[in-house]
Amino acid sequence: MRASGLISGVCLAALVAIAPLSATLAQPASPHGDKAASADDKGGDRGDKGGDHAKGHDGDRISPDDIATAPVHEIASRTHHTVTVAGQAIAYTATAGTLTIRDDEGKPIGSMFYVAYTADHAGATHRPVTFFYNGGPGSSSMWLHMGSLGPMRIHTDSPQATRNAPFAFEPNEYSLLDKTDMVFIDAMGTGFSRPLGDTKLEKFWGVDPDLDAFTRAIKRYLTSANRWASPKFLFGESYGTTRTAGLTYMLQEQGVQLNGATILSSVLNYGRQQPGYDESYVGYVPSYAATAWYHNLIPNRPADLTPFLAEVRQWAEGPYLAALAKGDAISPQEADAVAKQLSAYTGLSVEFIKQCHLRVDLGRFRAELLRRQGLVIGRYDSRFTGYDPDEAGESPDHDPSDSGITGAFVSAFNSYVTNDLDFHTDMVYRPTNYNRELHWDFTHAAPGQRFGKQASVDVAVDLAAAMRENPHLKLFSANGWYDLATPFFNTEYDIAHMGLPESIRSNIRFAYYPSGHMVYLNPEALKSLKADLSRFYDDATSGS
Repeated sequence: MRASGLISGVCLAALVAIAPLSATLAQPASPHGDKAASADDKGGDRGDKGGDHAKGHDGDRISPDDIATAPVHEIASRTHHTVTVAGQAIAYTATAGTLTIRDDEGKPIGSMFYVAYTADHAGATHRPVTFFYNGGPGSSSMWLHMGSLGPMRIHTDSPQATRNAPFAFEPNEYSLLDKTDMVFIDAMGTGFSRPLGDTKLEKFWGVDPDLDAFTRAIKRYLTSANRWASPKFLFGESYGTTRTAGLTYMLQEQGVQLNGATILSSVLNYGRQQPGYDESYVGYVPSYAATAWYHNLIPNRPADLTPFLAEVRQWAEGPYLAALAKGDAISPQEADAVAKQLSAYTGLSVEFIKQCHLRVDLGRFRAELLRRQGLVIGRYDSRFTGYDPDEAGESPDHDPSDSGITGAFVSAFNSYVTNDLDFHTDMVYRPTNYNRELHWDFTHAAPGQRFGKQASVDVAVDLAAAMRENPHLKLFSANGWYDLATPFFNTEYDIAHMGLPESIRSNIRFAYYPSGHMVYLNPEALKSLKADLSRFYDDATSGS
């Protein structure tokens, strides 16, 4: 997701070094919950430089003290709330704070912002704890935090563009807090997470350094919150699933044994995106078909989507893949037959498909499907439609499923973190950080890699190694039918090619929902997702 947002504050009275963690200072009650914060008597490095600190400087000259920076010493604001889930009132503590990560010599190199939700009086030592994050790469955890399984949730008008403020931000009856404590972590350079000292953001900008940063942050949280004995889970969305797959192995190699991992809207193997490979075109076909079905463009449209997509899958990995494998040598007769069948499944014209040489890339599909209606469709969620400046473009100039929700999410978070979580800083909250001057390093040192690194990351290798070494690790793959950013058929292919024995494959379960990339935008899909996850957590903590 791409977005921009601004949050500012004037004080950090509620923010403090987490040493000791249990130290709290009572604050008056407010409409947003009873608040408490720990405090460093000496102030420490609080990241709130500026404002009144500028008094005493010469004129308008800027000094180092005027620059808003991340704190070296960990800070936290704790507030107390209640949410009702499945008819049960759950009292919980929300902790908005920072985790200082250090290199192997103990030097602070980064401050990672997080928000943790922990159920009160629930025997925390043995209660599950789950670490959540989005992807990008370059995205904060705001999307999962504000929209999915936390105790509060933003209500959108999906699959239409969300109306203007005031936005509906409400308790989440489908929160996962009844099953697990939750920790939402912002990747370095996003949210309030920043490098420290002379460490540059480029140090974290790649597959492997990002995995290292999250490993250090998760281990730091387990130590600071005394959660090493807890059942541990990961939950990643989009590139966050790439991170999750890599973390399952890296964490395990450092003694953090996981109970389970959830991958929502997955991308595990970037190698298929290289020019000349036809797998990506095959992977899109079922998602194209689901989109055409949703927009009523399928001749003799079947009533049930699931068996229809089973038929499409079989054709895509059979006759369609075989035809593409022939390349330029395919006969005109076979090309005609393939184009006609692809047209029947996707709603595109036979002529257009043949002009694309049977290979319809995503941008062209999104621009072409509803061109006669003057509409383009969403990438993250193909249920969304929008308008381009004209009706002749090869690909849309924006994603209506992105622009249709971003304002609500950014506004909700900035209001929530200040007013409900009582976290104040002069730093700008970055929902995303897609700086064009930063180039993500997609190379990866995978387990068993004998010579150098993977040129294009495939973390299915890491996930497979982790599941072989820990045969009790459970995996839950959640997918949206209308997600064109990370097609579900690609995920099925990657997981089916991890080389696992049957005894371990039984630890993997898939689920599909009538929604897009952010499955939780559809309230009915969120309800089903919560039910599926409840069963998954029960199984993953049962000891079987």
